[in-house]
Amino acid sequence: MTELLTNTRATHRTATAAAPGRAGTPDRQRPAEARSAPPASRTTRRRLGPGRAVPFGRLIGPVLVIALWWFASAIGYLDPRILSGPGTVLSTASDLLSSGRLQDNVLISLQRAGSGLLLGVSTGVVLAVAAGLSRTGEYLLDGPLQIKRAIPSLAMLPLLILWLGIGEQMKVTVIALGVAVNMYINTYASLTGIDSAYVELAESLDLSRAQFVRKVVVPGSLPGFFVGLRLGVTASWLGLIVVEQVNATSGIGYMMFQAQQYAQSDVIIVGLVAYGIFGFASDAAVRAVERKVLSWRRTLAG
Repeated sequence: MTELLTNTRATHRTATAAAPGRAGTPDRQRPAEARSAPPASRTTRRRLGPGRAVPFGRLIGPVLVIALWWFASAIGYLDPRILSGPGTVLSTASDLLSSGRLQDNVLISLQRAGSGLLLGVSTGVVLAVAAGLSRTGEYLLDGPLQIKRAIPSLAMLPLLILWLGIGEQMKVTVIALGVAVNMYINTYASLTGIDSAYVELAESLDLSRAQFVRKVVVPGSLPGFFVGLRLGVTASWLGLIVVEQVNATSGIGYMMFQAQQYAQSDVIIVGLVAYGIFGFASDAAVRAVERKVLSWRRTLAG
């Protein structure tokens, strides 16, 4: 800081001496070293962030993957009996759409995933609030839920089939379990991570319990809530893939399982693409809502 101030003053004195019309020595009478002094170097600030966001930039990766797949198929590198090319997949998707088979299975899958997501999000948030705002709730709930986190929901599938059968109730329950654990872990961590200074400030202002929750707890827990929601959306699709291949009679997973029996890789890829599109779109929707709700934050995500 001292060197910068000294250089600035020296530059100012040089500029003052060189200015016309001011009292001082003419330019030809000034010392040679003063006339030949280089201008002060400008300090450039290095940018350490990820850079400016590009609209629809997240589509670049999937487009490159599809282009590589198309190229490998066009040059004959991929065996169509093992992995069908994009052209064949598009033709198969068109046939499934025209027959109505794809739409029917997609609607059933969306209904299952949506029901499990709604049940899991509401259950996870309620448990997180109960454990995060009360020591009694923490002692009673956190331990069992941490144990459940170590047990994959799919590992409980045989027991859930024994309890609930193979109907829709079992499928929605498996999806909801995976969602609820993600919601609980992230929301609970966000709640317990609120700075205690805010709690002391709320107490000094004599806020009521409702005011404390509305002005401190909700804003403090929203970042963790949205992280849990994004993970929960992904968990709902992962659970859906499995439950639709266990004694199901409809859905995208059932359609893929049937195609496996007849070695129809194009139908299987259509199902995978449908899962990928819905997963990508749902995650993008959650991101958009998160940016809108948490617009007061300035993060690297932009």
